[in-house]
Amino acid sequence: MSSRDDILGRVRARLNRTPENAAAGRASLEATLAERAQGPRPALPTQKSALTERLVEKSLGYSSSVDRIGSYAEAPAAVARYLAGLNLPPRAVVWPQLAHLDWAGAGLAVEARGARDRDLVGITGCFCAIAETGTLMLCGGPESPASVSLLPETHIALVPASRIVAGMEEAFALARAELGALPRAVNFISGPSRTGDIEQTIVLGAHGPYRVHLILIGDK
Repeated sequence: MSSRDDILGRVRARLNRTPENAAAGRASLEATLAERAQGPRPALPTQKSALTERLVEKSLGYSSSVDRIGSYAEAPAAVARYLAGLNLPPRAVVWPQLAHLDWAGAGLAVEARGARDRDLVGITGCFCAIAETGTLMLCGGPESPASVSLLPETHIALVPASRIVAGMEEAFALARAELGALPRAVNFISGPSRTGDIEQTIVLGAHGPYRVHLILIGDK
């Protein structure tokens, strides 16, 4: 018997689980999961505008920066403006699903692919944004490689205002409704990467981007 079998066997014994009642136990567990019962939650606004302001407030609290534009067509110029303001080169890697935007027209040289270690700027979209915690939910896939938000030192996220939800519960409900099964990689991003491991001094960018810039679309 392996250690795994031993451990799981003892768990089953404590739960009085036998081959005869295993099916009933599984059905009970699946019924509980299907209920999607929610635990206690803080009071959150329901209006879209209030959720947007909550997302902005929390994001700024995490040391992210925020810009607002009216449409996707304005996104390349907004990115160019942000990079110029930081004296960063006008080059980036972008999610393939955003490659159709007129990046060259804004003076940007972008490559639609997964990020490599030499890439300084990564541009992504997001599956949705969670107002309660100021968190971006990104679902990885061929058109939205996870590395673009993780490897470059500067992460720029295009966030449609229509995709801002109240909490984590709404984010997962949206994923279940639109995706069915979750993709291999789901990343939650709340501001720049940070650590306080050394003398409890906060250092940004230790394990990922040290700049996160949100461009809210359709909120202007």
